[in-house]
Amino acid sequence: MVDTKTPGDKTLSVPSKTLTLKPRVETGTVRQSFSHGRTKQVVVEKRGKRRLGGDGPGGEAPSAPEPVAAKPAPAKPPVSRPAPPPAAPRNNSGVVLRTLTEDERSARASALADAKVRDVEERRIAEEEAKRRASREAIEQAEREAAEARRKAEEERHRQEEDAKRKAEQEAKKRFGGETSTEAKPAVPATPAPASRPAAPPAAKAPPAKAPGVAVEVEEDEGPRLVRRGPGGVARPVTPPKTTQKPAPQKQRGRLTVVTALTADDVRERSIASFRRRTQRLKGHASNEPKEKLIREVTIPEMITIQELANRMSERAVDVIRLLMKQGAMHKITDVIDADTAQLIAEEMGHGVKRVAASDVEEGLFDVVDDSTDTEPRSPVVTVMGHVDHGKTSLLDALRHANVVSGEAGGITQHIGAYQVKSPESGKMITFIDTPGHAAFTAMRARGAKVTDIVVLVVAADDGVMPQTVEAINHAKAAKVPMIVAINKIDKPDARPERVRTELLQHEVQVESLGGDVVDVEVSAKNKTNLDRLLEMIALQADILDLKTNSQRPAEGTVIEAKLDRGRGPVATVLVQRGTLRVGDIIVAGAEMGRVRALISDQGETLEEAGPSVPVEVLGFNGPPEAGDRLAVVENEARARQVTSYRAHQKRENAAASISGMRGSLEQMMSQLKTSGRKEFPLIVKADVQGSLEAILGSLEKLGTDEVAARILHAGVGGISESDVTLAEGFNAAIIGFSVRANKEAAAAAKRNGIEIRYYNIIYDLVDDIKKAMSGLLAPTLRETMLGNAQILEVFNISKVGKVAGCRVTDGTVERGANVRLIRDNVVVHEGKLSTLKRFKDEVKEVASGQECGMAFENYGDMRVGDIIECYRVETIQRSL
Repeated sequence: MVDTKTPGDKTLSVPSKTLTLKPRVETGTVRQSFSHGRTKQVVVEKRGKRRLGGDGPGGEAPSAPEPVAAKPAPAKPPVSRPAPPPAAPRNNSGVVLRTLTEDERSARASALADAKVRDVEERRIAEEEAKRRASREAIEQAEREAAEARRKAEEERHRQEEDAKRKAEQEAKKRFGGETSTEAKPAVPATPAPASRPAAPPAAKAPPAKAPGVAVEVEEDEGPRLVRRGPGGVARPVTPPKTTQKPAPQKQRGRLTVVTALTADDVRERSIASFRRRTQRLKGHASNEPKEKLIREVTIPEMITIQELANRMSERAVDVIRLLMKQGAMHKITDVIDADTAQLIAEEMGHGVKRVAASDVEEGLFDVVDDSTDTEPRSPVVTVMGHVDHGKTSLLDALRHANVVSGEAGGITQHIGAYQVKSPESGKMITFIDTPGHAAFTAMRARGAKVTDIVVLVVAADDGVMPQTVEAINHAKAAKVPMIVAINKIDKPDARPERVRTELLQHEVQVESLGGDVVDVEVSAKNKTNLDRLLEMIALQADILDLKTNSQRPAEGTVIEAKLDRGRGPVATVLVQRGTLRVGDIIVAGAEMGRVRALISDQGETLEEAGPSVPVEVLGFNGPPEAGDRLAVVENEARARQVTSYRAHQKRENAAASISGMRGSLEQMMSQLKTSGRKEFPLIVKADVQGSLEAILGSLEKLGTDEVAARILHAGVGGISESDVTLAEGFNAAIIGFSVRANKEAAAAAKRNGIEIRYYNIIYDLVDDIKKAMSGLLAPTLRETMLGNAQILEVFNISKVGKVAGCRVTDGTVERGANVRLIRDNVVVHEGKLSTLKRFKDEVKEVASGQECGMAFENYGDMRVGDIIECYRVETIQRSL
């Protein structure tokens, strides 16, 4: 409201229009069309432009209302008043005009400037959208023209084919007399393919017929229009009938924006994506040419499923199965086929084949050719072999200035050991491997011969060549390594070295003193005689071999021994053969892997690395590896897991195959039980190291016969645990501990359940006890001892006793209670025992030859005169293995 004052000081209220910067907005709705006949109602707002000082709707200034005439007031007496403030400006009508402040004026100016910038930006966006829409329409037009050209070409090709076919049929009819010249009918001309007709020019719309009450009005820009005159002469437009046909001209396509929604019609046509899909379908139907076959190189493992083979060939599995059915094999898509069949299928389908095996994961693990010329000499590896108690370990103790013999149980070596000795002459290190001489440790001696460079054959001068000496000779020959004969114990009074040399000739070992090429040295480990000469001969033989290797490459070696230490975990004695083994390396040995945590030398010192020909104890394996496994360093844990998983899988398969081969079918098991009746002696064996366990199992296996055998339920390295006692309780087995002990819990469980645990330190005692226990399972042998014969002279029938035979002993003696046979006409008619033996009414124990006596059988009375009674004794003899 604006306050106005009239000359008579009358105040009037005049309404004023509120000043605002909001643009004028017009709201409407537009229907948006989608594919598949879907529509959606969209609300569209149209904003009007603000005009300054114009005559339009936005620039009109509100007209001031007319002032209301005021009635004159009655006159009052004059009163003295203070001077009034200056009067506000007024217009011609007397309305007070308010002057705008500086802030309001700047706010209005900035609002107008923003409106101008917004108008320019909207105009630029609309122009860019129009350009994009024009480019899209040009691309669509080009695609439509290309599709139309392809369609015309296809129709032209079909038409030419039809013409050629029709001409060929006519020629064939003429050639074979199908039509005569008189009866020939004119050929029907080929109907040309309907060409695209040019669009007819739009005809002028004729005015419709005039109906009653309907007037026709013609306008210059819209043409004729029907109107209906209602009552009072008011003209109303007539709505034309709706048609289902689409209009001929194509509507514009594009994204729905505010500009397009305001400028487009109510009904939108199909989208660009729909049109492109239609074009792609037309292209797919038009191109029926077969696709070019892709030739691939198919990698085929040892076993593969049909689905996987089809995927690798990019073929359908149905085609693969069809090909197999042609070859007479019915398969499903999930069936597994071998590599040969898969190769035939792949080659039949035209693909290349690359055969791979599961063992390829081990390629490049060992025996990699080293092209490096940076080689350096290495220490020789010497294996000491010979018969038991010939002084091998004593000789090594004399060389090392140690006393290993005192720590061996029973005075014999039962573990394989590796040591390093420094030669006093050259100062070079020599690696010695000590092997047991007992017959059970054949595998240990074989492992020692495989990793060695030189074999030292120790033979006692007072004992000569023995069976394990011959075995050591055979191992050295199989390994194709040079041999040095050390004739030990020459300090004994009965030592005869010449006898040893002569006996070696029988096994094709000819020493130098007898004109051969094998070096022999007479030594005494007890008195340390000629030890320096033995080391000199070993160094000379190593110089001849010229042993060199590259120490900078990844390490390779052999596991000599392995054990399970309670405090340190799995420990493996490894002889490094190539390269250098360092702490932190990832290693693989057999089916076990690990990371090297520590390296310990034979003197107990901790090392950071171990070079070639250096024996060390390796800590860090996940489990104890098998003795004799080859060790290698790999680049990462993934490769190590891949190798160990393959080896573990092979190990399980071999074990399963051996078990299935032993078990066989149910019929085979029953037949074996009926025919053989073999008894089993269940055992659980725990040893300190892998080599001793291997020797024990080999010895127990040799004890088995066709009637009884040792059944090893479980064998392992380490102490006896509660799980071993539980297993023994389930199978009623005995537990054997070799150089190991049971923990407190296992010992208490064994005592509570009555399980026997036997401890051994010497392999002789272990094998002998198991042999005696297995012998107790053998059935005893029954042996008959002939006592004498008697002839029946008369048979007496006694009422209370029964029939009694009066006999004369013809040879030997007859004893009461002995076994007898009744022989009639050289046929045994009865076997039993003698119940009564009397002579002159007296019971006697035995009757000598030539005397007469009375005899009665137990529960038998069919005796006749002239029968022969044969008396014998049955003895039970216990068998042994």
